[in-house]
Amino acid sequence: MKDYEIILGPVDTEKGNIQKEELNKLTFEVAKTANRVQIRKAIESVFDVKVASVRTLNVRGKIKRRGRILGKRKDRKKAIVTLVPGHRIKFFEGV
Repeated sequence: MKDYEIILGPVDTEKGNIQKEELNKLTFEVAKTANRVQIRKAIESVFDVKVASVRTLNVRGKIKRRGRILGKRKDRKKAIVTLVPGHRIKFFEGV
């Protein structure tokens, strides 16, 4: 799996912004088949930073109702990446 196939995009939430500023943690949506080692290597090579730790969680899609019709959002996987102190990703600065 290529690095750009593993990282699907950033997750921008209020809690994520607080973690980014205070704890130097970033949240990404990643491929469901990726493991921690692959995520670490992908983040380090794409953004040129050192990663201290990676935590992953599988998020089940919510069931939504629209009248009589039931639908389901897609399942996804998130990774919370802790960077080594002193390292920053310029892409997220000022967001």
